[in-house]
Amino acid sequence: MSLALNRENYFWHKVHSLTGVIPVGYYMVQHLVLNSFSLAGASYFNAVINFFEGMPWYFLLATEICLIWAPLLFHAVYGIFIVGRSKVNYFEEKYGWSQNRMYTFQRYSGVFIFFFLILHVSTTTGAKYLHHDANLIRFNAWHDKLTGDYYLWTILYVLGIAASSYHLAYGIWNFCIRWGITISDAAQVKVQKFSLAFFVVVTVIGWAALIGFIVHPKDDSQLALNQSPTIVSIR
Repeated sequence: MSLALNRENYFWHKVHSLTGVIPVGYYMVQHLVLNSFSLAGASYFNAVINFFEGMPWYFLLATEICLIWAPLLFHAVYGIFIVGRSKVNYFEEKYGWSQNRMYTFQRYSGVFIFFFLILHVSTTTGAKYLHHDANLIRFNAWHDKLTGDYYLWTILYVLGIAASSYHLAYGIWNFCIRWGITISDAAQVKVQKFSLAFFVVVTVIGWAALIGFIVHPKDDSQLALNQSPTIVSIR
């Protein structure tokens, strides 16, 4: 699929595409995989959190700012810019049905994810910084969050995970075209099929993590695991 790019934004479009896959996309996949430890129970999930919390806070914070949050912020903000400038090409004859659909859903999912991540981060990382309490990102907090309020949080995360997985899967397909990895139509079709499978797998992993938080009981020993206020981490 060929997107209309002006000379002045061609470079930033490529950087935007790159950051969506590396490091943001990589972080998203490993984040969901680690969260899926919830399927094994509270102690296993909390062991993952305790591992990161045991690192020097300044090292972990600097690493996450440079490798996760700065690229994510650029990708999100510039993505909104792209959405604002993009032309509606849905159902145009020069694009195939699937390409039009992928292009349009990419824009819709990106806008939804933008606001979803603001809410997600503010109620996890933001709350942790505000209250200096690492228990806010441990198993019990997630169990209470996903089983309360008529499961509204669960519904939101089900949609957020699906949208994020699709956005990344389509991003991989688009990245391969933009960076000249898939030039022929045949190669693009193969990556498109891979992206569909990738979307399904990552979505299932994320949804499985939600199930783990819901079906397993809370960990009564977690209250004894309070961390020092000086130990901070972004999750």
